[in-house]
Amino acid sequence: MPSGKFRGVTTANLPYSCFCNKALAQYANRRIGADLARRGFLADMAAAMLVTVVPEFALAQGNASPPASSPVTTFTNFRLFDGKSASLVDGMYLIVEGKRISKLERGQPPASSSARTVDCAGKVIMPGLIDMHWHSLLAAVPIQTILQADMSFLFLAAGAEAQRTLLRGFTTVRDAGGPAFALKQAIDTGLISGPRIYPSGAMITTTGGHGDFRLLTDIPRTTGQISAVERTGGSAIADTADEVRLRVREQFMQGATQIKLVGCGGVSTPRSPLDMLTFTEPQLRAAVETAADWGTYVLVHAYTPEAVQRSLAAGVQCIEHGHLIDDRTAEAMAKNGTWLSTQPFLTEEDVAPLPPSGREKFMEVTAGTDNTYKLARKHGLKVAFGTDLIFSQALATRQGTMIGHLTRWYSGSQALRMATSTNGELLAMSGKRNPYPARLGVLEPGAWADLLVVDGDPLQNIALLADPDRNLKMIMKDGLIYKDAMQS
Repeated sequence: MPSGKFRGVTTANLPYSCFCNKALAQYANRRIGADLARRGFLADMAAAMLVTVVPEFALAQGNASPPASSPVTTFTNFRLFDGKSASLVDGMYLIVEGKRISKLERGQPPASSSARTVDCAGKVIMPGLIDMHWHSLLAAVPIQTILQADMSFLFLAAGAEAQRTLLRGFTTVRDAGGPAFALKQAIDTGLISGPRIYPSGAMITTTGGHGDFRLLTDIPRTTGQISAVERTGGSAIADTADEVRLRVREQFMQGATQIKLVGCGGVSTPRSPLDMLTFTEPQLRAAVETAADWGTYVLVHAYTPEAVQRSLAAGVQCIEHGHLIDDRTAEAMAKNGTWLSTQPFLTEEDVAPLPPSGREKFMEVTAGTDNTYKLARKHGLKVAFGTDLIFSQALATRQGTMIGHLTRWYSGSQALRMATSTNGELLAMSGKRNPYPARLGVLEPGAWADLLVVDGDPLQNIALLADPDRNLKMIMKDGLIYKDAMQS
């Protein structure tokens, strides 16, 4: 792009005009190597969305990317939920320097040249929320559109939804399947605003498994043939151990932080009953071993005891969903130290409209939700929180509502710990592939400066998070303020 100005922003300063930075060089390489739709995504989005989605501070500097050093911000007169404690703490002050928290101590802050002091007037400061099962490109668009629209439209819609996700207080998401790599790059370089993303890349499945959305005219499949659905990067089909290794390595080549495999049928895939099994144990193990070679882990979509037990035997460290597990399976998960990353689905309000076959499967899943959480508590499982809200912009707004569902089984502080520090522990399992190595989900010195200022006590009234427009007075991520309804 030639140098010039676009709505007051100097195009010579845009993130993709110079590739001296390693992250930007990776971004450029990915852009060059991607298909036409992906190549067009960032350029289109820069023109269409730049002014509305970039933090005000960045635009004030005449640069679309965050500044090299963020201003120092001091918070005073607040009640603290640090992501770990069972109750609020008073009498603290917190200082943010750059992208991290530098001090969190009792008493009054020392005299300094802080660029800004925020008097919270007794409001609650807490860590930014984390959603461990989010689909960045699927969250706000109906499935019919996803299967038919140009990928450029889906990326633009995902960029807009990323901003809304951040403004709901979710500063980090783990993307559980989809081509979110370019979106992550756009957020990380400051081109658009949104939560930090831990991408899984294409969810890897088998012929006929959940995520195989091919038309019947696309079969029989020829070895090495890639379907139109696979070319979008949403899913990848593998029917042998060697194909599994190939598909896993392809996701890591694109920047995956962990790998998503499908272990059984799914609600939204029309030809995959929940009770079907996909990969054999050796095939699952091939993925686990390959992920370990890359220093990270595998998560497996699995509802049934059979699918979970097969995954455990293969060494899988994180089970997604698990709504139909039994006591024996939960006991085995506890013995192995396996994570349960599940979603508190309660009613049809927690899902986009489904055809009759999908609705029947979803009702079977929701019928198992209560038992799953009770088994998790009984056996002391490590439980992560996610929402898996897809195919509806209206449904996506229920992220905070879903946290409230957890109070059927947990106290308010336990639910909030799950959505902050506990989820942060699971994110850290990405190990050598972790692009954000400081602590997430906690407020402590050295942690990422991701925080919310809440008007009210969310430990006592977790429903406050269901109305972020009204109750979240400030949203900070990486030390930058993305929403400010406070007065200095």
